[in-house]
Amino acid sequence: MGITKTQHFSAAQNELAILAKAIGHPARVAILQHLIKVNSCICGDLVNELPLAQPTISQHLKELKNAGLIKGNIEGNAICYCLNEAGFEKIKTFFENINTHFTTQNTCC
Repeated sequence: MGITKTQHFSAAQNELAILAKAIGHPARVAILQHLIKVNSCICGDLVNELPLAQPTISQHLKELKNAGLIKGNIEGNAICYCLNEAGFEKIKTFFENINTHFTTQNTCC
């Protein structure tokens, strides 16, 4: 596999790529959708909601947390997860910039 050459891109570009990669798996999208629906969730609840094993869900939660899209608080012997607004603000800004481009430009490609 080749070198990614991430050092040639800005910190913001690399950060957005990490966020996009984190939501690039259907299980992670399902986890985020569940967290939106319930506002917070304990990992064990996700096992009942998704057709995945607990270790698999834990790995997906870890990826989402490392990307900054969710955060977790320890509650007894479980971790309660919720969305991390700061991570989604970066994604929102990116798509708002794209939307602005489409609404202000009359270019044909």
